[in-house]
Amino acid sequence: MRRLLTWGACLAAAAASGAPVVLTLTGDWRVKVEKDGLTAEVSVEGPQTITVANEKIERLPLFNPKGAEYARGAKLAGVRAQECSVRYALDPASLAVCAVPGGAAFERGKDYEAELTWGCVGRLPGGKIGEATPVYASYAYGTMRLDSAVLTADGKIALRKGVPHVSIPEQPELAAGETRLANIWVTARLAKLGEASLYPVLEAAYPEAPKASPTVAEKCLPKTVAKLKSCGQVRILAWGDSVTVGTFVPDPAVNRWQEQFVRRLRAQYPKAEIVLMTEAWGGRNTGSYFGEPTGSVHNYKEKVLDLKPDLIVSEFVNDAGLNEAAVYERYGRIRDDFKAIGAEWIVLTPHYVRPDWMGLKSEKGVDDDPRPYVKAVRKFTDENGIARAEGSLRYGRLWRQGVPYSTLLMNNINHPNAFGMRQFADALMALFQ
Repeated sequence: MRRLLTWGACLAAAAASGAPVVLTLTGDWRVKVEKDGLTAEVSVEGPQTITVANEKIERLPLFNPKGAEYARGAKLAGVRAQECSVRYALDPASLAVCAVPGGAAFERGKDYEAELTWGCVGRLPGGKIGEATPVYASYAYGTMRLDSAVLTADGKIALRKGVPHVSIPEQPELAAGETRLANIWVTARLAKLGEASLYPVLEAAYPEAPKASPTVAEKCLPKTVAKLKSCGQVRILAWGDSVTVGTFVPDPAVNRWQEQFVRRLRAQYPKAEIVLMTEAWGGRNTGSYFGEPTGSVHNYKEKVLDLKPDLIVSEFVNDAGLNEAAVYERYGRIRDDFKAIGAEWIVLTPHYVRPDWMGLKSEKGVDDDPRPYVKAVRKFTDENGIARAEGSLRYGRLWRQGVPYSTLLMNNINHPNAFGMRQFADALMALFQ
């Protein structure tokens, strides 16, 4: 749970009052920081480069040029991120693959091939590397870092170095009385700082909507709220894809989004009996459930509808490729099915994923989610009076809090860490407040 608490504490100590901080590049690795009449120049270290010598790979799989980029061969351990690997972390010129430590190198393109952008290696048919031949890989790679410009307790501007990591770097913890003014994102093989590296802290936290009466939950989830207030039993089903499976986060029983949400809902309604159920299928979407036959471990009727939950919260980032027509067709069926079993429904809009998958050229200035799916879901839920929890809006504003959202993705693609999961729980709780 450490990372969740660290990030929460970091944001709580962010964004001093007054005029926004101004960051100006004054050199390849120097930044001028200006805040409320105070000015200081700070020097930033480049990315840490780590050299790996003779990493043993017991069996090198055949290189698969048609596979996902991160799965075309054996992933080099240094650039591994949860289930995937990290783009651009490997120094492509540094890779050498040998039969024995310090021996002659195999020939790339003849004996083996490598996906150098993602750091994975595979043998080639007809080469010198056999199916059971161990090999030794030597290479260098870089790590990411989030350094912070801070206002110290004695009113000075200083730089605090972050905790480097290949995929999920942590902001530095601040000393008592310090306020974070900005983060400086040093990516794995950054040659020099640029505007994309500078993340001034513009807001301490997501701007919550004013408390409303009635709440969104009271309007859209009246039966659920009535049971909560009358201290009854409420059965909640978290239904989704790998993000809802969530076992990749440390201490998933604490840090998955549904666990965080239900724990907080229980604190708000301590006399209600809240039962949490989870049905999730990694790598699949809502349509995948519809196609599963009777008796399947993920049959839609048996594993979702037959559970007869009071409330269903759906999270499907894997639906994000749907257009408006597909959303209305598929979600219209789900709406009717849920009504037939008497269940109420919250749709979670998805978190942000790998920037190029979303057509984003930057992780700053990304308040508006560009995916047609998200726009369609908002339209569909508004027209049908269905509760919507805005994970998307919260991810879209993380840059304003000094956080590049991809630093929360444990697999460097689409699996949020504990703090990323918290964004969903925050969005869900906002409906009840």
